[in-house]
Amino acid sequence: MPNLPNSISFFRVALVPVLMVFLLAGIPSGDIVAFFVLGVAAYSDTLDGTLARRRGQVTVMGAFLDPLADKLLVSCALISLVSLDKLSAWVATVIIAREFAVSGLRMIAAVQKVVIPASKWGKAKTLSQLLAIAALIIEPRWLKPDWRLLGHRVSWYLVGLALILTVASGIDYFVKARSRLRGMPPVPLDSHPGSGVSGEGAGLDPRAVVGKE
Repeated sequence: MPNLPNSISFFRVALVPVLMVFLLAGIPSGDIVAFFVLGVAAYSDTLDGTLARRRGQVTVMGAFLDPLADKLLVSCALISLVSLDKLSAWVATVIIAREFAVSGLRMIAAVQKVVIPASKWGKAKTLSQLLAIAALIIEPRWLKPDWRLLGHRVSWYLVGLALILTVASGIDYFVKARSRLRGMPPVPLDSHPGSGVSGEGAGLDPRAVVGKE
């Protein structure tokens, strides 16, 4: 049976350059198209996880591919928005650095066969990031200049929320990982008989890498 969830994740990766083209190429109404591309990508993120669980197709490849697609989408969108002067570079740097730092820790935990469960923080973080990006894309066209609260526009609050949840979820993940990895003996990255682990990720339990971090 074809692994449809993985195919959807690959599709989400393929949407990343499409999003960047419509954001950066100066195409008429490109922001509208980029907004809907982002929406499709966000929906596919929910869809592939749901299908993987329902169809019993949770695999190591899918568990790594799904968060990788999320990080590529968010990182490239943030870099594009910085290029367009719609977002401060330091905000993008904090978010992107957190994403890849947690990815590195997740890989270490997976090799050690340690399960670090996903939490509500990770899901909330991803949602807040996508909402902030969407607001920054459509703000000049669809959000009126006088829509302000305490002198700040809607996007300012959404970016602030995304930043807070990004940092908080990162701290939460690192604390969980530290408590679970503490005292664990190192797992050799070789493929000799009986090891069950290799540099290619053989023997990893998909549960160790499933879910938002």
